[in-house]
Amino acid sequence: MIKVQLLAAQAVDKVFSGSNLNEVLHHIWQTSTQLTPQQRGAIQDITYGTLRYYGQLNAILQQLLKKPIANSTLHYLLATALYQLCYSKAPAHAIVNHAVSAARKITHNSTIAGLINAVLRNFMRQRTALLEHAKSGAVARYSYPQWWIDKLQQQYPQHYKAMLLAGNTHPAMMLRINPLRITVKRYQALLDKQGIRSKWLGNHTVRLVKPVNVEKLPGFFSGLATVQDAGAQLAAPLLDVKTGMRVLDACAAPGGKSTHLIEVVEDIKLTVLDKYEKRLTRLTENFSRLKMTNYQLICGDAADPAQWWDGQLYDRILADVPCSASGVVNRHPDIKWLRRTDDIASFAQTQLAILTALWPLLAPNGKLLYATCSVFDEENNQVAEEFLATHSDAHRLTCSNKAMNNGQLLPGPDHDGFFYALFQKK
Repeated sequence: MIKVQLLAAQAVDKVFSGSNLNEVLHHIWQTSTQLTPQQRGAIQDITYGTLRYYGQLNAILQQLLKKPIANSTLHYLLATALYQLCYSKAPAHAIVNHAVSAARKITHNSTIAGLINAVLRNFMRQRTALLEHAKSGAVARYSYPQWWIDKLQQQYPQHYKAMLLAGNTHPAMMLRINPLRITVKRYQALLDKQGIRSKWLGNHTVRLVKPVNVEKLPGFFSGLATVQDAGAQLAAPLLDVKTGMRVLDACAAPGGKSTHLIEVVEDIKLTVLDKYEKRLTRLTENFSRLKMTNYQLICGDAADPAQWWDGQLYDRILADVPCSASGVVNRHPDIKWLRRTDDIASFAQTQLAILTALWPLLAPNGKLLYATCSVFDEENNQVAEEFLATHSDAHRLTCSNKAMNNGQLLPGPDHDGFFYALFQKK
């Protein structure tokens, strides 16, 4: 357990130094090869939980510490230990003892180890009062940066509190059942045999009552199902693909929406494009798992079609553009601490550039679906409106889904936050 706490603290430290959490954890798995599956699970739970509630945890630390701790890893060791004391079922004395031992490994300083012990035991004595006092500030109450809270409050005055709370919940595990291979009813029967309870949400979407490892999903590696959020599953139907069409998925990796397009209409001419070579490996793995071969793979920049386009127009284009990912912070809690206010304008500029570059590739009467996993209006409707203002041959169609408001899907228990704008060329 000492090693678990130490690695978790180091992981959180690296995130606040600017690293992506998935990449940090992948590095830990690669370098700490002796970790058991249980230890990996514990490290992941502690790091995710600490980042999910860091605003609250840091506010508690500010009350407990007379002055900040200079060693950042020790600071985050305290944060991870506080997370465990607040949210885990582990014995409190074990958490404290392991944190003290981990501190000794970091500094080899008995005085510092004593400070860690004193701070955590002080929290245990004053827990109720400290937690109550931490609620007085919005950053601690919601565990988001203040600028993020302010932006959502301004853009969604009636919904921002629910959106913030939704981002701090454990994400639901959603499956997309492959209609080319099996019906939803038959697949749910297979889940039942494995003791995995599920709920049908409509179309080919199934929600698991309790998440499980994909290894336990019946037929997962033979392509019967794909793990994909219900909100992301809206893209393929919205694009309105028909048999024989030329279709481009312009920012395709890891391939969830691309493979869904083939499941919706198998006989299409699909081009999948991504800017980064290393991401294409994951994409081809997903196509292979689903036994799909009818696609063309290209490494290229969606904002610069001159590098890769063959000159033939597409009937449908999916532009699932890079964004702040502010709608999926429940799955990626590091995002809310890594993003800065300036990032949003930068993303919007890139998004508009991609839309503008892809539009000439669309055939007359063709449709282009602009998609983000963001809830910030600057990346969504504002980009759509600016695009329409500069393209007189573009007409915005209504995205027919009762859960959306002007293309925006707010995060909730059955889906993450997504935005869709469907354009047709006149």
